[in-house]
Amino acid sequence: MAAATKIKLSLVLLFSASLWFGGSMAGRADASAVNAEPFAFTPPLGIPADVWAYYIPKDNPLTQAKVQLGRELFFDKRLSADGSVSCASCHDPTFAFTDGKKVAEGIAGKRGPRNSPTLLNAMFNSSQFWDGRADSLEAQAIMPLTNPIEMGNASHEQVIARLREIPEYARGFKEVFDGPVTIGSLAKALAAFERTLVSGNSPFDRYIAGDRAAMGDAALRGLGVFRGRGRCTVCHSINPSFPFLTDQNYRNTGVAAAFPGFDGLLRRAIELARGDAASEIERLGNEQGGAELGRFLITGNSLDIGAYRTPSLRNVELTAPYFHDGSAATLLDVVKFYVKGGIDNPAHDWELQPVPLTDEEQADLVEFLKSLTSDEARRTASQ
Repeated sequence: MAAATKIKLSLVLLFSASLWFGGSMAGRADASAVNAEPFAFTPPLGIPADVWAYYIPKDNPLTQAKVQLGRELFFDKRLSADGSVSCASCHDPTFAFTDGKKVAEGIAGKRGPRNSPTLLNAMFNSSQFWDGRADSLEAQAIMPLTNPIEMGNASHEQVIARLREIPEYARGFKEVFDGPVTIGSLAKALAAFERTLVSGNSPFDRYIAGDRAAMGDAALRGLGVFRGRGRCTVCHSINPSFPFLTDQNYRNTGVAAAFPGFDGLLRRAIELARGDAASEIERLGNEQGGAELGRFLITGNSLDIGAYRTPSLRNVELTAPYFHDGSAATLLDVVKFYVKGGIDNPAHDWELQPVPLTDEEQADLVEFLKSLTSDEARRTASQ
């Protein structure tokens, strides 16, 4: 294993261990596994244990060995066609499991059209990727393998054949899944590890739990703006039973409309939405700027033109740059974008309206957003 990979693996082990410390919650054992010791886990402050347990699928229970296998795969560049890219290349623990770049970079330095979203708390997403094209972490985990601008493999079979030739994986999959490497077991192992990337214990969580000194005056004023004049909770709801500050919806805020040819793409998308035109929609998505049509490319619904998933705001301080295209460099840039109501376009979300916040209110709002940063994520990012 390369030195850089060892460093990143150590960082994520430290990160995960800090979340596990203090108790346990046993995941269901996998009856097909040879080593089925349940994975012991205590969700951090702010994340209800029953919510975490609910999101562990019955067909992929967590075991210690499965999580360890998934962790090793996550940092292994041999999953890519030329051995240059791992999952951690775009989801680096030192960047709160993003990459700090405007858009993702894959094999041979190829750049994708979208920003790498964080994997922290991704297990709680209703669907994965900015456009929701994967229904589960298992489905998400294997899509980059054959994407020509991500990991660049010609097929899943190519990846599986390569992994079966690696002795430690031949042993590991036999131990965990009682069989050889398959695309299904690879997906399950990676998803199992990703379900340990649960992040809470922020100043906001401690404040809600009763520590009134956990948040400073500016952050508390920002919380008032967030809940009040800023209207932020329209999309980023504060809900103790689902504490991720997202409505899990897909919205056109106007970020896509900044693309110079968006109006033309929008008109063509509306025409295609009126009929059964899946192949034409796919071709439109492959044109220059076509990716800006967002969730429409998945659903074919005109209401989804230029719409993207509302992200969780937890750890948002650490995941710059922002938006699906990385076009906002700072949190203040994001706030200013929404103060003006985004960018108007025919598919613009009707609930997004300009809000006349003062400079002080905007600064306070940024301080509140910083209070959503997990202590563990901040420590990992500083290493």
